[in-house]
Amino acid sequence: MKKLIFSCVIFLTALSAQGQVLISLLLGDKLNTGKIEFGLDGGVNFMNLSGVDGASTTPGFNIGFYFDIKTKSKYLFHTGVIVKSPMGADGIAPYDLNDPNLNAAFEGGEVKRKLRYFNVPVMLKRPFSNHFFAEGGIMLGLMSNPYDEFNQSVNKNEDLTYKLYNRDSYHPLDAGLIAGVGYRLMGGNGMNLGMRYYYGLVDITIDDSSDNVYNRSLYLTVGIPIGAGKAKEKKAIE
Repeated sequence: MKKLIFSCVIFLTALSAQGQVLISLLLGDKLNTGKIEFGLDGGVNFMNLSGVDGASTTPGFNIGFYFDIKTKSKYLFHTGVIVKSPMGADGIAPYDLNDPNLNAAFEGGEVKRKLRYFNVPVMLKRPFSNHFFAEGGIMLGLMSNPYDEFNQSVNKNEDLTYKLYNRDSYHPLDAGLIAGVGYRLMGGNGMNLGMRYYYGLVDITIDDSSDNVYNRSLYLTVGIPIGAGKAKEKKAIE
């Protein structure tokens, strides 16, 4: 009975991004081996959209988990899932909402385009003897819950906001190139501090009559190994 209850809790928890991270924490010791390093990965990213007039860079937060898998060469195979990975841009001019009242209310305002993805990086990672590393490859994305947020300042204490959910305007899949550099703390056994840049190659919009739109994002990340120390101790004992 206890096993059944535990299984149900794990299943329900896994339905959310936060739940996936929680499960990662619970199972980190089991996922780390001598050949695989498992950990949490997250930080700040600065995103923009190429091909959108007036679009400006906006910050966001991302979190996920990663695997560094040893190979027979000097390279590691790096992958994982960024379960919360925002994309989009600020500073977009308001457009026609097919409602005269809404158009008048947001005239001269601003649109924040908020796109959410589950991203999977697939990279080769090259560690160096000075604890620096370089990495590069591709990243695949699955879009979730896109919307445009219209904003207009009414007075100092109040803003007018309207959200337009527009999933049908976008392709669900994204793909592009990703590359970065970083540093491993504590003599090569601690946290990974990194910087990556994502260059989208897929036009994310369905409307072929408009300009092509591509995701762009600069990631500042911190990778925290979960249970890696215990895995090394176990290997040393064996």
